[in-house]
Amino acid sequence: MFLLCVVCAVGGLAVGCVGGMGLASAPDPTSSPKAVAASETSTSEAPASTEPSTSPSDSPPPTPSKSSPSPTPKIRVPNVVGKNHQEAQDIMQRAGLWGLAEEDATGQGRMLVFDRNWQVVRQSPKAGTMVSPDETITLYSKKIGE
Repeated sequence: MFLLCVVCAVGGLAVGCVGGMGLASAPDPTSSPKAVAASETSTSEAPASTEPSTSPSDSPPPTPSKSSPSPTPKIRVPNVVGKNHQEAQDIMQRAGLWGLAEEDATGQGRMLVFDRNWQVVRQSPKAGTMVSPDETITLYSKKIGE
């Protein structure tokens, strides 16, 4: 006995099986694969919904209490005047200050290419000032020996 099963390529659902002797017989022409697949889908599993679920597990998390957010901790700006520019940057970063800017203190607008050849002559904000960690610290430097 030879068995022919037609499988729906879209949903992977068996549409119908026909048994016969010798060569396989054709499926029942009165049974449409679309109709069978649709009826099997509706009886075996629920159709997918595009609407959001309202089950308790999908509810939004509870709103936090109305307490004030914890303030960002402030950092005391270290004194780096007189240090070479590279050392000054390292000190600022160890303190937790990563927003660093640099300027040529002579007003010539030169770029500080080799930081170890420059010396910090001024800083803004001044040493001892309490700042947030994301505040920009500007180091004004000039070439050593100028």
